Amino acid sequence: MRRTAPLRRSALAAALIAGPLALCATPAAAVTGPAATGTTFAYTAQLDIGGNTHGCSGVLVAADWLLTAASCFADNPAASLAVPVGKPALKTTATIGRADLTTTEGAVREVVELVPRTDRDVVLARLNRPVTNVAPVALATTAPTAGEQLSFAGYGRTKDEWAPLNLHTGTLSVDSAATTTATVTGKDGAAACAGDAGGPVVRVVGGTHQLAALSSRSYQGGCFGIDTAETRTGGITARVDDLGSWVTAKTDAARVTDFNCDGVEDIAIADPKGTVGGNAGAGLVRIVYGGGKGTAEISQALAWVSGSAEANDAFGEAIDTVDYDENGCTDLVVGTPGEDLGTATDGGMVDILHGAPGGLGTGTVKVTHFQQGEGAGSIAASSSESGDRMGHALAAGETAAGEPYVVIGVPGESLGTMTKAGMAFYLRGKINASVHQDKTDVPGTAETNDGFGTSVAADANHIAIGAPNEDISGDAASGNLAVFSHTLHADGHPKPLFGLDQDLDTVSGGSEAGDEFGKSLSLTEYRPAGAAAATDSILAIGSPGEDLPVGDSPNPDAGRVILFRVTAAGAGSQLAELKQGTAEDDVSGSAEPGDRMGETVTAINTAPRSVSTTATMKLAVGVPGEAVGSLAKAGAVHTFSLLGTPGANDRWLEAGDGDGIPGTPGAGQAVGSSIHFTGTSLYVGMPNGPSTYGALHALPLSNVTAGGTVAAVTTYQPGTGGLPAAGSRFGYAAR
Repeated sequence: MRRTAPLRRSALAAALIAGPLALCATPAAAVTGPAATGTTFAYTAQLDIGGNTHGCSGVLVAADWLLTAASCFADNPAASLAVPVGKPALKTTATIGRADLTTTEGAVREVVELVPRTDRDVVLARLNRPVTNVAPVALATTAPTAGEQLSFAGYGRTKDEWAPLNLHTGTLSVDSAATTTATVTGKDGAAACAGDAGGPVVRVVGGTHQLAALSSRSYQGGCFGIDTAETRTGGITARVDDLGSWVTAKTDAARVTDFNCDGVEDIAIADPKGTVGGNAGAGLVRIVYGGGKGTAEISQALAWVSGSAEANDAFGEAIDTVDYDENGCTDLVVGTPGEDLGTATDGGMVDILHGAPGGLGTGTVKVTHFQQGEGAGSIAASSSESGDRMGHALAAGETAAGEPYVVIGVPGESLGTMTKAGMAFYLRGKINASVHQDKTDVPGTAETNDGFGTSVAADANHIAIGAPNEDISGDAASGNLAVFSHTLHADGHPKPLFGLDQDLDTVSGGSEAGDEFGKSLSLTEYRPAGAAAATDSILAIGSPGEDLPVGDSPNPDAGRVILFRVTAAGAGSQLAELKQGTAEDDVSGSAEPGDRMGETVTAINTAPRSVSTTATMKLAVGVPGEAVGSLAKAGAVHTFSLLGTPGANDRWLEAGDGDGIPGTPGAGQAVGSSIHFTGTSLYVGMPNGPSTYGALHALPLSNVTAGGTVAAVTTYQPGTGGLPAAGSRFGYAAR
């Protein structure tokens, strides 16, 4: 049986209603009204905080977000409603859409992140996975008014039960409304009880529920365990009708990297050529924790990291992030493609380094290790061979259902006698599958030196795997790629949807030797107008070896990028071709020999739950071979919208041009060789100088948007900000 702890904030209560009000925060089960039936209040959640320490109620307002009372998570609600941003201090389980707790209806999730308001008894609570079988409730847009009748629900006590097994409902009459609260009185003896804090208070309009407030405090007249002399059924609710923009901003934002789950963005910066313990090229990753919480160096010299630091291991050559264990702390996926495994030189391996409140590697589970011939599934069934380079490319994220996944490129894998034909591994839950061009229905044919898995990309809907060295119609290294669904084929690997190469009628241009079509890939979710969700994707495909004739100049290796839409049904169609063209057209820059536009690409949807627009769908393209004046390979970054006319939505970025990349251009800097979008910034790595050890610049999104205002840039550089003055290619990759 759960303990009851009536909590009082008498100073505030006295200012609102004569006499103290007990906070509605204890067990799990119900207002003193009748038990709910059907699915009318299915969006209501029961919260078990701290394993029966106490309970509250909540409301599903987005697929993976609840609104509930901050008092449920405050250390001492009687003194303060302050709640730290980030992972709850106590494990919190939410049961949503289960009016009868003895059934299996709805869904059970863990609360992994809190985002509190500072002006009222309200907190947003993120779930570890979306709830797909319960519809969220929409927020009201007008304040409660005196005399208005509102419905409310909760899992707190009833008149005669301490911890009922049913959701209960009742009716409230609004007495008055203030800026952030409304005082109410229960009708027909209904009252909010301990355990109902955070439960919905709704306005019903034409049968549709609109969330107007949350239960906050009550006299609890008639509630089980309350003095029978207390007959008042009034209370205070926390208004939410004015919080629509705040809720949308939080629930619709792209997820940030947060290794220590404190709600503040962190960053991992790779230096795969870094020296560790005297071993040149062993590789390392530096972590900068947001909010001034320090830095860390992660390498194979640490006891909890797999392997040992050896020359040319290239730890961190590829990195990505995902909350693989779904505990609310971001995990870092690290490829070490140069790792020697027994006699297999450059066999390669991958590790998932787990986040925790103390930072990476401080939790009970510190690392999950993958290498061929060990573990389970297809990875265990395979074997490490020289030149496999497992971990050369990585992609990680969550499916539309919220399931974490990792895609691992192994471009040097031999298939029978076909050396370096390449393959990839797909990991999701208990799924551990290999995919290559000899698998059933996978486009293309496995051949020597194809390099399938050289590039990989994935989003919530789809997966893309590139083979830039593929021979197309006799043109060596013309390149191709295959697109897959997260749904599995009958044979157990991701279901192939279609392949792409430049000899197809659906792709502009034609296959030519050395095009390297698919050398770089990036996928992001796309929600077209009229669609209920972002079930489509936009795929950016880099072809840096493409020759682009302009006038009499053949411009070998000028490079280009193709944008493809992938529908929920699995069909693909080209959206645009991006190339620099001539100095007279409306796209910035002009095609020149060796530009290698498309060597890198990174795409992001900054508002994945909203209808996609030119402002929210962003692409950055690396042009590392760009000459700036007489400075060969100084490099540049070219940004676009994934939608709309390319020239109307592009921006050109060079070192020192005023948009945020500091310094001056220099020969061989290869700006654009390292780029990555987050929901807040474009990371531009400068591993080739001008600074001795390399650097990384975080450019605000306004800096990289056509017509956007230039804002201050954050620079990460060894020797500053707590980062040791050491390194070789700092900024090679960042997440």
